[in-house]
Amino acid sequence: MHRAEPNPAHHALADLERAGHVSGLITQNVDGLHHRAGSREVVELHGSLAAVVCLDCKESLSRARMQQRLEDENPGWLERVGRTESAPDGDAEVGDDRYADFVVPACERCAGTLKPDVVFFGENVPKPRVDECWYMVDRADLLLVVGSSLTVYSGRRFVYGALERDLPVAVLNLGPTRADDVATTKVEARLGEAMPQLVAALASGGGPIRR
Repeated sequence: MHRAEPNPAHHALADLERAGHVSGLITQNVDGLHHRAGSREVVELHGSLAAVVCLDCKESLSRARMQQRLEDENPGWLERVGRTESAPDGDAEVGDDRYADFVVPACERCAGTLKPDVVFFGENVPKPRVDECWYMVDRADLLLVVGSSLTVYSGRRFVYGALERDLPVAVLNLGPTRADDVATTKVEARLGEAMPQLVAALASGGGPIRR
């Protein structure tokens, strides 16, 4: 995750914000790539893998600090385990015997349980974060959905909110989404190709976007 780099779609969204076309960005991603691409007004709806939080006292620390603690308390563990194949989501199959003696660091403040500071399935998005997203929707002229099927309600709710506010909804996605039937505009395209074209079209004063 640390080695991941923003793609052209991330950079295009940041360019649109700098040009005044995007007033805020609500992302369901937890990789921090929008910030790295230069977007400023970003709400990470489902949290960020760059942080770790204590379930008991809510103390937060950086993922880099947690990584160092994991390595300090489990010296030589990676070498003993050897190479493992990672799944697309970052998980890896590790036999029981390989992590039986693995030490999971506890919170340094209260000895509580630590977890990535992201919203897992079954958890709720913190209300202050949702309120910040609604503030973005309230001051928007249009809601643009980029690269999401909107399967998860936590993000889809803002489409419903836009409709209640009579805001147009535009969708740019490769494949069907849960907003296709209510969108004013739907464009089927690869984000890395279409988003830079959108930036260029707006910079030149409009006109058709060819793909």
